[in-house]
Amino acid sequence: MANKWFETVGEAQRRAKRRLPASVYSALLAGSEEGVSYRDNTAAFSELGFAPHVAGSPAKRELSTTVMGQAISLPVIMSPTGVQAVHPQAELAVARAAAALGTAMGLSSFASKPMEEVTKANPQTFFQMYWMGTKASMSTLMERARAAGVKGLIVTLDWSFSHHRDWGSPWIPEVLDLRAMARLAPQALMRPGWLVDFARSGRLPDLTTPNLAERGQAAPTFFAAYRDWMRTAPPSWDDITWMRKEWGGAFMLKGVSRIDDACRAVDAGVTAVSISNHGGNNLDGTPAPIRVLPAIADAVGNQIEIVLDGGIRRGSDVVKALALGATAVMIGRAYLWGLAANGQAGVENVLKILRDGIDSTLLGVGRGSIHDLQRDDVLVAAGFQRVLGAPS
Repeated sequence: MANKWFETVGEAQRRAKRRLPASVYSALLAGSEEGVSYRDNTAAFSELGFAPHVAGSPAKRELSTTVMGQAISLPVIMSPTGVQAVHPQAELAVARAAAALGTAMGLSSFASKPMEEVTKANPQTFFQMYWMGTKASMSTLMERARAAGVKGLIVTLDWSFSHHRDWGSPWIPEVLDLRAMARLAPQALMRPGWLVDFARSGRLPDLTTPNLAERGQAAPTFFAAYRDWMRTAPPSWDDITWMRKEWGGAFMLKGVSRIDDACRAVDAGVTAVSISNHGGNNLDGTPAPIRVLPAIADAVGNQIEIVLDGGIRRGSDVVKALALGATAVMIGRAYLWGLAANGQAGVENVLKILRDGIDSTLLGVGRGSIHDLQRDDVLVAAGFQRVLGAPS
């Protein structure tokens, strides 16, 4: 039997590319317009170095921390990503893998599995929402999330779903009817492993969004839900404050890249901000989150938790983010590649790669705990940082 273990996230990506139909892999890769932000998210980490100590390192390292009131075994949580059609178990496999490694799951409103099933698989689940629909419908969705045992809310503001990519956008059907399956058949037949997984499950890839279904109604398709979201006017800061009060628990605002926005988030009473440009899949030309992290951490890091989301591929990337002021990081594409490569075991594989990489990097820099990391453990070249929205 072939060994399905892989030693890097890069190898997980290569296996995902070999296993997935071309349009599915392309949708997962994404990145908008020219891909400037998408490339910078990962490239920026290679511009940072370390300043290691050579003696006095502790024999064991502490990796655990707390995010949004949840104790987790490593400072890596799963970023919410929608419609995970790369594997039949989708979000359930990701939730179980996160639980097995002792960390939290972020579940998208656009997920293909209902929140009630995901919270059973991982009680440490944060539910992600957009400003979408009416206040009444959003209140109803928050009520459902509370009833399901969700531990915190993630409100995403860094996504406009750009359709314009220089390399072309993949064709994704509204529903998998006979016409759509006929069009996708040549791609699927070239990826028999992916096809066999779904055949064994007895179900086609699910392109509906059960967490957005109105009571007693069928789940809308991804694109039907997207159209509803696009018809909703963007929120004001007063709306964010209302949402935070309506939820009444741990609350993360996702998509911050400016100091002034981070300060407004503090004023709105949020628990945490996620520094993110939606994986480079939104407004192209926004800097990598790691570039804006230090300035935001200096401004608000003693008032709220800061989570970095974007470009994490190695444990050393996590350590760089923590040293520059993050409480923890989120991963998205990294675990989706693991999911595509080997299901739940592949997601666990990715988390173990990051966990071991964090541990070995702590040993290398001479720190016994992620909480002991200092800014001067990382070499930051002149011109690396970007300071957006600084007060005059």
